[in-house]
This record gives sequence, structure tokens and C-alpha cells, in this order.
Amino acid sequence: MKPFKLSRVHPPRATVGVLGGGSWATALVKILTDSKIHVHWYVRNEQQALILKKTRKNPLYLTNVKFRPRRITVYTDLNEVVSKCDWIVLAIPSAFLTAEFEKIQVSLTDKVIVSGVKGILPESQLLVGAYLTQKYHLPKDQFVVISGPSHAEEIALERLSYLTLACERKEKASQLKQLMQTSYLKVKISTDVIGTEYAATLKNIYAIASGIAHGLNYGDNFQSVLISNSIREMKRFIKKISPRKRNIDQSAYLGDLLVTAYSGFSRNRRFGNMIGKGYSVKSAQMEMNMIAEGYYAAGLIFKINEMEKTAFPILHTVYEILYLKKDPKRGFARLANKLD
Repeated sequence: MKPFKLSRVHPPRATVGVLGGGSWATALVKILTDSKIHVHWYVRNEQQALILKKTRKNPLYLTNVKFRPRRITVYTDLNEVVSKCDWIVLAIPSAFLTAEFEKIQVSLTDKVIVSGVKGILPESQLLVGAYLTQKYHLPKDQFVVISGPSHAEEIALERLSYLTLACERKEKASQLKQLMQTSYLKVKISTDVIGTEYAATLKNIYAIASGIAHGLNYGDNFQSVLISNSIREMKRFIKKISPRKRNIDQSAYLGDLLVTAYSGFSRNRRFGNMIGKGYSVKSAQMEMNMIAEGYYAAGLIFKINEMEKTAFPILHTVYEILYLKKDPKRGFARLANKLD
């Protein structure tokens, strides 16, 4: 299928492609186009692409966002986007990313890959960075991680938001920062690639825990203790995986956890809330009709780390409820005695 060109204007500063048709992809396209960058946008669904062409709106997500016609070109051919662009921004749910990458027939050698994916790839049980390094031999300094705290819905409303860009090569992250200059966004730079990737994955599991607690009618007092323990648990987990100096209180870690655990926009909290109210995993997934990354992360994190119950009781409790079908009420009653 040929690309739908909404403009003949070529990108003035960089050639950027965004892969994905969901809410986060839509938010990232908005940021880039508001920064006067022309975006080559890959969406898998042809009907979605047709409506984007006609209305300049994503018919499925963040429908209030209307794109400038001269700043996007929409494709349903993944390889055409990858071949045209120097910067490839990934905004595809982790559960589907491997299948999309298997379609790529273009070399990634000279590309900068930017991951907005907040989860672990189920097939390989790897973070996106490790997957790209091992399978595609992508140099580590050509990989950038986008982390929050930031909800796509608030970016759509142009509410002041914060992002952290992590790359082993600061100059590369700084270049991306220049491509994301908008009045409603503040961007920080980090070199803690592994730490921010894991934090972005773990915070979704803790948000599910927060949602379960809410569904079980635990109050704010318990929630404060739960999240306080969650950030300490996250610190222990990341330190075990990647021992290096980092300040876990920074926004890329604690801030991202807080917004995901407390916000009404958080799909992981919403998913957990349904589980706490008695929904099965399948029924909650069907009703949401959206991907809760924390569900997949909970299963994979447990397998990867062979989790110690005493060291990571919150992660372990969420895993038991989601995968071993343990009763949420009993599980959280036991967990409450382990928190301090």
C-alpha cells in the first residue's frame, strides 16, 4: 500500500519515523510535529491510516489531537519508514514489538533507535535495548530510552509534562531533546539506560498493585505505604540488575512510578482496579480493550530474576494474583503485614 502523503514539505532538521498507532505514538507524533519536525508515521491498520489522511486525527486514540497537514506522512509499509528515516521512534506495545521487527528488511546499522516501549519482550525476555544489541548488533550509543513521568492524555491537552531521555552517549540524547522542543514539555538527559528501562517496566507492575488495592477498598493511608515500599523495592531490584550510582528519587524513577500508580489516566492502575473488584485477567483485558504492559511485565520479571519473596514482596504478590490466580483479598492481607 502506498503512503498517504499529507504534505510535500520535507523535514527541515531531521528524518524521524514513529512506529505505532496507539495513544503514546500519537502523543509522540504531536510533540515532534509541534516542534516543527516532519514525521513519517507507520500504523499497521489500513483503515486507521485512511482516516488519519482524511481527518488528520487518530480515530482510535487521543481523538482531540489534530495534526498539521504539512508535518506528517502516514504509511502502512514499515520498511518504507525505516528506510527513509535516521531516527526511529518505537511506540509499539512490547507484546507486539518482536513481530513487527521481524518484518524489517532494512539495515538498522546507521539508525538511532528511540524506545518509548515500557515493557519486556515476551519472546526473548529482554528489554528493548538488549534485544536490539543482541539481534541487530545496534551500537549501544545509538539507542535512546524515553521515560516519564508523562501521560499521553496530558500531552494531548498540552499540560506541562516531563520526559527523561537516556543514552550512553549524552550528545545523542541531547540531539533528540532538540527535536522535542515544545512549550508544554521539559526534557532531562540521563546515561542510566538500563535503570530507566527497568524503572519504566517495574512501575507498571506497581501501578497494578495500586489499582488492586483501590479495588479492594484500601484507603489513602495504605496506598502511601504501598508506594513508599514500591520505590524501595524498585531500587533494590534495579541495583541487583545494574549496580551503579543513581538517584531513585529522580523523576525518571519515583516520578514515573507516582504518576502511573495514582493517575486516573493509568491503564495499569485501571487494570489492577478491575482485578481487585473481582474481574478475571481475561475479562479485565477484554473490557479495557487496551494493553496493560504491567501484566506481561509481572510474569517476565518474575522469571528473569527468580524473584525472592522476602526482597520483592509487592512484585511477588502481583505475580501470584495475575498468574497463579491467587485471591487478591488474601494476597493483599498477607502483603500488608510485610510492608513498613
